[in-house]
Amino acid sequence: MLNCLKNIDWKKTGIFAAGVAFGTAGIKALSSDDAKNVYTQGTALVLRAKDCVMKVVTMVQENAEDIYEAAKNVNEERAAKKEAAEFEDAEETEEAETEEAVEEFKEVESETEE
Repeated sequence: MLNCLKNIDWKKTGIFAAGVAFGTAGIKALSSDDAKNVYTQGTALVLRAKDCVMKVVTMVQENAEDIYEAAKNVNEERAAKKEAAEFEDAEETEEAETEEAVEEFKEVESETEE
């Protein structure tokens, strides 16, 4: 029987036993009331941080919506001014064409009277 014990690698067996002992102690430590209290406090901290971040995100989103609406209004005003300018140009062009037509008519009329 002693020969059987000589063939065992005690170093590996010791490491295995230590791992089992530390694993068991770790499970007990992690499931203790103190550890649960730490987990609870940590989770509460994360939830508070989430609320804070969500408030900031909401504020940024509201500001972005305001900026978007203001930008839309600026573009609408520019479009209205451009349209008004084009309309005025069209009126001026039409008036100029009308005046030219009247002058041509007067010239033709004065030539026919002679």
